[in-house]
Amino acid sequence: MADDDAPRTDPVPDLAPETRAILAGRASNQNALAPILWATSAFTYDSVAEGRALATGVAPERFYSRYGNPTVNAFEEAIADLEGAETCRAFASGMGAISAVVLGLCSKGDHLVAQRQLYAGTQLLLQTACPRFGIDVTFVDGTQPGAFAEAVQPGRTMLVVAETPANPYLDLVDLDELGAIEGPMTMVDSTFATPLGQQPIAHGVDLVVHSATKAIAGHNDATIGVVSGSAELLGWLWSFAVLHGANASPFDALNAHRGVRTLAVRLAQQSATAQQLAEFLEGCPLVDRVSYPGLESHPQHDLARRQMRLMGGLVTFDVAGGLDAGARFVETTRVARAASTLGGPETLVTHPASTTHVNLTAEELADVGIGPGTVRVSCGLEHTDDVVADISGALEASAA
Repeated sequence: MADDDAPRTDPVPDLAPETRAILAGRASNQNALAPILWATSAFTYDSVAEGRALATGVAPERFYSRYGNPTVNAFEEAIADLEGAETCRAFASGMGAISAVVLGLCSKGDHLVAQRQLYAGTQLLLQTACPRFGIDVTFVDGTQPGAFAEAVQPGRTMLVVAETPANPYLDLVDLDELGAIEGPMTMVDSTFATPLGQQPIAHGVDLVVHSATKAIAGHNDATIGVVSGSAELLGWLWSFAVLHGANASPFDALNAHRGVRTLAVRLAQQSATAQQLAEFLEGCPLVDRVSYPGLESHPQHDLARRQMRLMGGLVTFDVAGGLDAGARFVETTRVARAASTLGGPETLVTHPASTTHVNLTAEELADVGIGPGTVRVSCGLEHTDDVVADISGALEASAA
């Protein structure tokens, strides 16, 4: 192949994020338009010296797939590009990524600060695993200005953990305020926003985590997580990850990378549907409360407009009538389906108190605003009118 015919892998400056999502992660893709699947657990090498160099290097792409894999690395490169990060590491799940950050950066005697409004899996990791390893945790209200910084213990706090928008009630954290904290490292779970909705690193945050299983992969066919940040921090986390063993599968990385290329159009449609659904719910007498950052009634609407490009496809609300009404609602939707995930092409409904947050006590549920009638809707790619009509019909059935 002549040099002029070689595939272009150099980045093109000043492209919109939607364009970068199409072009990112192609450096090792040769001439293939689609991501290439390297379905191998290991690669051969020609000498003992080469094997030693691979075994002692950082993130070798072609040695042993727990260390790195070309399919996984291409996906990591795409996410790093969209996040504006130096590098990225993929894990077997979102919780694999979060636990790698927490347990890879914190040791016995360390302290971390986290918001109360969290995905329950993260909360349980901090409440149950951290004490076993001698890591102290302080929980704060992440919506309150200065709460994170005030809880930092100088010389002892190693990590600050935030999630924005938070699961399930879409509470927001001020990313500028979080990024300005001095001393500990900062981590944001940005799953609900995706890299096209917000970029925490641009606000000074050190690490960004996603359950890429959700909107990034976007088709309910991959289980994978990612951490993005500086090469120095990710190099340290990579060393822990190799021992931790929660490496991403190339099959899941392939599906997730394919999903990245359609993320922009999916997120735009899902955000538009969520906005219309939220506006309908706000005027519905069968709903006690509705939360969506795109609503002017959201207490952090101005913050959302400052730090989010798109408001996302999640809407959370309380069905009037409590648990029985909430259960009837979930069980009588016809377009939407009940499932404990989000971000895919299907509109999904979830009852958090019974599923995603079932392991929390009644007091803990109340502390983060989850009631017996709370329902989370992940808007899909169906026609907006059909989604709104389906939710409306299920609400009428819930009141019967």
